[in-house]
Amino acid sequence: MLQNPNYIKGPFLEREDTGHLNVSDKLVLKKSNVISFFAMISAQQPPFPSEIQRVMDCPTEEEETCKEQYGSENCTCSSNNASSTAESDSDSPVILKLLESWAPRVSHYFDKEHYTYVGHQIVIQESIEHFGAVVWPGALALSQYLESNQEQFNLKDKKVLEIGAGTGLVSIVACILGAYVTATDLPEVLENLSYNISKNTQNMSTHKPEVRKLVWGEGLNEDFPLSTYHYDFILASDVVYHHAALEPLLATMVYFCKPGTVLLWANKFRFTADYEFLEKLGNTFNTMILAEFPESDVKLLKVTVREN
Repeated sequence: MLQNPNYIKGPFLEREDTGHLNVSDKLVLKKSNVISFFAMISAQQPPFPSEIQRVMDCPTEEEETCKEQYGSENCTCSSNNASSTAESDSDSPVILKLLESWAPRVSHYFDKEHYTYVGHQIVIQESIEHFGAVVWPGALALSQYLESNQEQFNLKDKKVLEIGAGTGLVSIVACILGAYVTATDLPEVLENLSYNISKNTQNMSTHKPEVRKLVWGEGLNEDFPLSTYHYDFILASDVVYHHAALEPLLATMVYFCKPGTVLLWANKFRFTADYEFLEKLGNTFNTMILAEFPESDVKLLKVTVREN
């Protein structure tokens, strides 16, 4: 467990009048403050970049209206289609809802969350010491999509790299699906990341996952030489938000994405900078929106190298 789980910097510092609260209440308060902070500084969403491949979106009418207009086989608004694949129309993003994968459990630890994916209960220890130690909506969306689209994106025996792995939820799901997983993040996140991955995969008959330090844009050739490391899939969720490392992040994606590599990126779009990054990504790679989760403002993209 991370030391001093109540410590957090910047705008999430405890108010002076919270001294009467117990530790659990303070953590709940601080986690809500993190979310409120994002909502407070979120900018108005700009027009969607034209470079991103995106065809007709599912209509916003109620489910029955959608079915009447487009036919039940073409409507992707229905919650009944929440776990379907995008193969029915590969050019159109599927409109999905985040399913209730969170499972309430009685726990002695206020900083643990319980999820169910691919028939496995996953227990995630969170910490508010760092953004990367909290499960964000993009991770839920990507985990759900991987579980529901195993034929389209078969991870069994594939080499998978997760960048900005955070709590490790997506890497754990990929491991359950049979991948050779390398989960990476900043040094300060690795202790909690390693704990979650070890606890949730130790009794599985799957490939043993690896946890490694990766600072975007730094030491890539030394730590991950291309002569040795090639990945079939790169996974990323909520790696784009209000931070100053977007250029190194793009450079890292360019470094690891080679011919034959598929990058799956899910992100909650909050800020103008998010859309600016998306536009840069579209100028660099082939990009396609596979799914959207409107209620959570999450988009999930497939990114591949452009052929010359």
